[in-house]
Amino acid sequence: MRTTFKQLENFGHSLRAPGYLIQPRVVEDIHSAFKLAKKRELTITARGAGRSYNDAALNGGGIVLDMSALNLILAWNPTTGVIRAEPGVTLEQLWQKVEPDGWWPPVVSGTMKTTLGGCLSANIHGKNNFKMGTFGEHVIEFTAILPTGAEVTCSPKENGDLFHAMISGYGMLGIFTSVTLQMKRLHSGLLTVDAFPVRTLNQHLSALHDGAPHNDYIVGWMDTMAGGKSLGRGQIHAARYLHEGEDPNPQETMKLANQILPPMIFGVFPKSLLYQFMKPFANNLGWWGVNNAKYIASLRKHTFRQAHAAFHFLLDYVPNWELSYGSGGLIQYQSFMPKESAETAWTEMITLSKKRGIPSYLGVTKRHRPDKFLLTHAVDGFSLALDFKVTRSNRAGLRSMLQDFDTIVVANGGRFYFAKNSETTAETALAFYGEEAVKKFKKLKKRCDPNGLLESDLYRRIFG
Repeated sequence: MRTTFKQLENFGHSLRAPGYLIQPRVVEDIHSAFKLAKKRELTITARGAGRSYNDAALNGGGIVLDMSALNLILAWNPTTGVIRAEPGVTLEQLWQKVEPDGWWPPVVSGTMKTTLGGCLSANIHGKNNFKMGTFGEHVIEFTAILPTGAEVTCSPKENGDLFHAMISGYGMLGIFTSVTLQMKRLHSGLLTVDAFPVRTLNQHLSALHDGAPHNDYIVGWMDTMAGGKSLGRGQIHAARYLHEGEDPNPQETMKLANQILPPMIFGVFPKSLLYQFMKPFANNLGWWGVNNAKYIASLRKHTFRQAHAAFHFLLDYVPNWELSYGSGGLIQYQSFMPKESAETAWTEMITLSKKRGIPSYLGVTKRHRPDKFLLTHAVDGFSLALDFKVTRSNRAGLRSMLQDFDTIVVANGGRFYFAKNSETTAETALAFYGEEAVKKFKKLKKRCDPNGLLESDLYRRIFG
């Protein structure tokens, strides 16, 4: 195995850490990496596509396993919709394999670039969490290598405790080697989408809550720079699958050519250059203008049909969009609030950000339900993801403000998602996970990783 000492970054380019990068190409390479880590007294963590906004895939001074070369689809059954794949397979590979046969991944993130191993480690959620739950709820089984050298197969019934802890465990108990998933049947390559405005935070949350039972997906955009009576205003997108017979030509709409996002605008201008034109607007005044323009454009209610990939993967419309935030990068902060306290908590947080002069440039909301995984971020309520630009002058103030956000969230019964938040402390993690869950996780950690080989910057931050 080739080892390279390399400076790695998170997806938001706001955190950096040097590490010894190793790329396994076969399962035996993972065993060898564990032996090397133990011999050299180093820690080790897995990295998929590097799409986490925080330090989940960073391991300063340790070994980082780049899992992207373990990217084979091992088996696909277009009759049952069951697929088995290696952990480096991306959601892009997954949906492009199954969609032409009339299937779709039951849960996807806002980008198709994430890997299956990353999706399991973070237990990602989508715009349909209220109905389909998290990614882990559709895993039939997975295989993994533990730091002890043991190879295990886990399902809800076989090694169930490990199944519910490794999914959501951020790679700190073992390294996934394969995952078997159940896909969802499609009858069209299109969704019916309703887009409509909401004028206040109360209307925003009510639309998500009341609209969820009648739709397959629902998501909100929030103008987080608006205040006063307009605080929480934005736009809702609610989408439904087309039933069998509604699409007169499903074989055509499910062709990959009608799903893949085009790399060009008007067929001539490369989208990969767009982020350069976004840079001048990546400041408080610029984003105030962008948000106002977007809200005014959203005031017209309309219904349309949209391809699945176009609806789901908004973060892939503009390649390298995160670079528009400049050299300091961005931090994404996501909180999950019970439906009873979301309005109170988010009103306080958005007001505080405006008062301190560090507004969020973008807000995205979703409707959620609880799940059974050990380190769960789920609630019966809503989530709000906020994007903040990081600069040399605001970094300390931003860190302080986000920790104040944490206090507000915990006080209101909320939770966090560690594919994103980068400033949350161990004390806060213990407060929302609860002592019992943390104790169970550490007991499994001792059993699976007695020598403490698996660590990441995230693990050291939230578990001490």
